[in-house]
Amino acid sequence: MDIHTEPEPHHHERLWRPQTRLVRGGTRRSLHGETSEALYLNSGFVYDDAEQAEARFKGDQPGYVYSRYGNPTVTMFERRMALLEGTATGFAAGSGMAAVFAALMCQLRTGDHVVSSRALFGSCFYIVTQILPRYGIETTLVDGPDLDQWRAALRPETRCIFFETPSNPSLELIDIAAVSELAHEVGAKVVIDNVFSTPVLQRPLEWGADIVVYSGTKHIDGQGRCLGGVVLSDAAFRADHLEPFMRHTGPALSPFNAWVLLKGLETLDLRVARQCDSTEEIAEILLEQPAVGRVLYPGHGSHPQYRLAQRQMRRGGTVVSFDLAGGKDAAFKFMNALDLVDISNNLGDSKSLITHPATTTHRMLTPAERVSAGVTDGLVRLSVGLEDPEDLIEDLLQALGSLAC
Repeated sequence: MDIHTEPEPHHHERLWRPQTRLVRGGTRRSLHGETSEALYLNSGFVYDDAEQAEARFKGDQPGYVYSRYGNPTVTMFERRMALLEGTATGFAAGSGMAAVFAALMCQLRTGDHVVSSRALFGSCFYIVTQILPRYGIETTLVDGPDLDQWRAALRPETRCIFFETPSNPSLELIDIAAVSELAHEVGAKVVIDNVFSTPVLQRPLEWGADIVVYSGTKHIDGQGRCLGGVVLSDAAFRADHLEPFMRHTGPALSPFNAWVLLKGLETLDLRVARQCDSTEEIAEILLEQPAVGRVLYPGHGSHPQYRLAQRQMRRGGTVVSFDLAGGKDAAFKFMNALDLVDISNNLGDSKSLITHPATTTHRMLTPAERVSAGVTDGLVRLSVGLEDPEDLIEDLLQALGSLAC
């Protein structure tokens, strides 16, 4: 049922360019005419009479009934994200992982088959390899860039394809258009975690994807303040699968967090552009350093899938990963020598953050699984923030210098 009471979206919203959508998309002012989006910090709603309550619960009358189902502030965030991504609708969740799990689980049943790329964030890897099989859902892992592996893995019972591009933390790219075409031949839905690219740099639906998920905790908030996530899809997927699952299992986004994420969206384009500028400069410097082995950055010609990045991404992103000779010991010594860059497993923040995936985000994987995902003991992931790039470069170089001591 349609639980929303606001008027229809502004008739110009879908004609606006992305930067305008980021600032104004989905905004619904109350009778007070507030400039900033209103924060409806409430759990429930009241009705004029018992008949109205019955009508809303039956779906005969539009209107909010409970903030676990929908809330005006959360609705504004969902609509702004849908406008930005180019989908008909969105459903917000309490975290990025709640969004990933909901996007998969809401459409899967015992006996279904999922094909996923092997290079995934640790929690995503756990969902597809540990949680889904508990419900009789089989998962096949493939090397994402290898189209022959995708083709061989697909079956008539394949219901869903899941991958990240770029992947976390090895920044592996997957050809969205090619994999989507293969998936649709067997009737499978394509779900993409687009968090590293953000909707500013890559729009998977333009390349054939069906469902896009985000962790709003990353670039969308962009300042380390709150958790949040969103699933973006067409109206039929929401109505038939996503909405019943979300309403009855309860991974709801709080109205306050939705308000914070709305504020973050207003500056997303500006922040990501500045962060990309700095990341490109830092990647160039890292490639020149003798203590650094692999440098993985999709926006640089040294990346093995640079041509694909140029085709489906607008920029290379805000994250660069690189290997240090000497494995874990060298990585720890380097990270501990940093003065400006903080050690943290978050990313997309205005502050530059670095982590050692093998002992943090991908710790739960076996050594063999980490190697298959491109996570070596010497790999570090740097999320570049909004500091002056020269200050960041100086800090990185002095920390690299410590490895020679």
